[in-house]
Amino acid sequence: MRILHTSDWHVGKVLKGRNRHEEHIRVLAQVVEIARAERPDLVIVAGDLYDTAAPTADATRLVTRALSALRKTGARVVAIGGNHDNGAALDALRPWADAAGIELRGSFPRAEDVGDLLIEGVTEGGERWRLVALPFLSQRLAIRAAEMYDLTAAEANQTYADLVARLIAKLSASFAEPGPDGRGVVNLLTSHLTIVGASTGGGEREAHTIMGYAVPATVFPPNAHYVALGHLHRAQQIISPCPTRYSGSPLAVDFGEEENVSSVAIVDVSADQAARVRDVPVSSALTLRTVRGTLEQLRTVNLPDAWLRVLVRETPRPGLREDVQELLPNALEVRIDPDMLPDTSRQRSAERAGRSPRELFGDYLDSRGNAEEGVRELFDELYDEVSSNQ
Repeated sequence: MRILHTSDWHVGKVLKGRNRHEEHIRVLAQVVEIARAERPDLVIVAGDLYDTAAPTADATRLVTRALSALRKTGARVVAIGGNHDNGAALDALRPWADAAGIELRGSFPRAEDVGDLLIEGVTEGGERWRLVALPFLSQRLAIRAAEMYDLTAAEANQTYADLVARLIAKLSASFAEPGPDGRGVVNLLTSHLTIVGASTGGGEREAHTIMGYAVPATVFPPNAHYVALGHLHRAQQIISPCPTRYSGSPLAVDFGEEENVSSVAIVDVSADQAARVRDVPVSSALTLRTVRGTLEQLRTVNLPDAWLRVLVRETPRPGLREDVQELLPNALEVRIDPDMLPDTSRQRSAERAGRSPRELFGDYLDSRGNAEEGVRELFDELYDEVSSNQ
């Protein structure tokens, strides 16, 4: 069978105040075109369909249309909720998704409905497959989800990784069983997780990437034929007991991801054949680039098809940002190059002891090279006004 694995669409993303809706339209249209060309039996969207838990009507319209278009290619489509998604809101779309033939799993269900996370199918060629679809679990929900085991108080206090391992072992128990005809079955798993040792893409939400959310790859069963992961935005293979991969985001979400190659993963696998994976690039979004230099050097920059982060090698002054943006209209972020700023890391607090606010503010202006007339006098006036009211 053939699988198209994608994740981390982040529809609705706003980058430095710039809406990227038109880029997302082009990107998801290209993903659909890839599906038409590759003719997968199954499309897996491994979480973070949206960038926010309260997506706009335009974002919802784009995601539902993209999922419908993928389904119309003839593939089964399975999408799970990620940490940016509102799982309950995705589940509220289940009636629409079921009618459209799309398998949508937004959040972990009640213990009695846990079987809903195991999805099965047969390809046109007769290959049987089963897929465990595990949406993102917060630490609080991981404990609640593991209550199906009648945990003791001590067991309930296990780490997030321990609880996720228990859940995956429970959900994938059927992987050891043959199909109803006695033949082998392709065992698949998708989830939205951070794996220990994996490389972050640069734009992920840190609170759900570190702070106890990282789990070892040993949580995955060795008899899985392929694990399709979402959450980290860089496409990468993971060292694991079974073939495990992040597809990465189909567009760079933030400037920390400007070196990433946006793509989707195409997986060919059968019950008696190891998964073969290849990445298909997605190039419809504008690239993200960081440039640096003096104003004179920035005049030579010619990157009309990129969003820019500009590090200016000039002394800070009023109006500098506007001058840069006049030269480079696609500059979304303009900052002074850190190399141009004095190193104050060695300054000791003892040096500041006994100095007045006026003196400290004067030191700050000197360190920033700010010589604009009237700034010190305005600070003195405001400070006197505040002090007199105390």
